[in-house]
Amino acid sequence: MIGKTALLLVNPNSRSGKVRLPEVRKLLAQASIQFVELPVGYTGTTSHAIEEHGNSVQYVIVGGGDGSLNAAAKGLLNTGLSLGVLPLGTANDFARTIGLPVDLTAAIDVIAKSNTTDIDLGDANGYLFFNVASVGFSADLAMSLTEKAKKRWGKLGYGMVAARLLARSGLFTATLEHDGRTEELRTLQVSVGNGRFYGGGMTVHEDATASDGLLDFYSLEVDHWWKLLALLPSLRKGTHGEWTDVRAFSTKALTIRTSRPRAVNLDGELKTQTPVTFSIREKAISVFVP
Repeated sequence: MIGKTALLLVNPNSRSGKVRLPEVRKLLAQASIQFVELPVGYTGTTSHAIEEHGNSVQYVIVGGGDGSLNAAAKGLLNTGLSLGVLPLGTANDFARTIGLPVDLTAAIDVIAKSNTTDIDLGDANGYLFFNVASVGFSADLAMSLTEKAKKRWGKLGYGMVAARLLARSGLFTATLEHDGRTEELRTLQVSVGNGRFYGGGMTVHEDATASDGLLDFYSLEVDHWWKLLALLPSLRKGTHGEWTDVRAFSTKALTIRTSRPRAVNLDGELKTQTPVTFSIREKAISVFVP
């Protein structure tokens, strides 16, 4: 984009960020995309970096997975800078949500063509998320899945750790408040989605988008972990709300309370804990899309 400069932020800890950084630089130059990078040894957060460059760049390019994008959310919201995404993470669920090609050259071409759209962000106790928030099994999975395992095994790593966790997982009790009603749950996991895809192949809801102004909630109320095997195809397609063991609805705000604090997983990162209030920030940031 002639006359415009991007702040390039490639997460060296993402699955292929460090290895592919030289390639990223080369491809950006070939696409005539001007960019600046942070100095070696920079110790600030991703969002701080964005805010510090808010008056000197016109947009931000983030290379990494959903956790890398999550770290940029506050800075993007506060500066109003547009976001270009380079899918260099393990699952790249948000990239899939916006229809971004996983091929690096094609993803950079999307940025070069400058077509943007405004997307929503989810909010959990003031912490932002792109894709999905969860309490229960997925949060336990996030705590157990190390960076080393994600880099080495990729999506297979999710499955390996998930299988071990499922064998010993149990239901927990939660109180759900939404749309003027209060409900008691016994559940394996509750999820609140803003985007469409999460967890390396699961779908929040078959009709979900990151710009529909809604949060999509579901609760897996199965009494035996092996029932999830039957549910798996529906979880992948986003039709799990049709099952009697799954409570599902769409809303703009909800609160979840548990008897003891439980970790809340936001885009694969543990950022807050219950009690947690969710809301939607509509048309919050601009993203380059095909």
